[in-house]
Amino acid sequence: MTNNKKNELGFYEDPIFGDFFSPVFRHSNENMMKTDIKENETNYEFAVDLPGVKKENISLDIEDGYLTIAYHEEHNDEEKNHGKFIRKERYYGSQSRSFYVGDIDSSKVDASYNNGVLKIFVPKEQIAKKTNKIAVK
Repeated sequence: MTNNKKNELGFYEDPIFGDFFSPVFRHSNENMMKTDIKENETNYEFAVDLPGVKKENISLDIEDGYLTIAYHEEHNDEEKNHGKFIRKERYYGSQSRSFYVGDIDSSKVDASYNNGVLKIFVPKEQIAKKTNKIAVK
């Protein structure tokens, strides 16, 4: 029995069309905030890759037990108007991700941003709080 599908490629895997359309249709997945979450006895440690993002453009919120990490970056192409882009893979804009952490005291959450990595330490201790902002140091 022969496999008739062995030479068939999906649209995004096609060497001609896949490379052309992949940045357009799959940019959100490629630019998703890559996050590692580590657990120890007292807290959860989040390490979120945000290369090139300015600290003042990052916001952290806790609402209804969800920690939301968001940022907004703008890129002004007019400043470098010495040619046109043939291909543009770097993403500029807004993104956010949410993680369920339970009802926690936001004053006990510690966040810092260094070398493109946002570190957030979330205590395991649960309390009843609703909406709180968290400062990034």
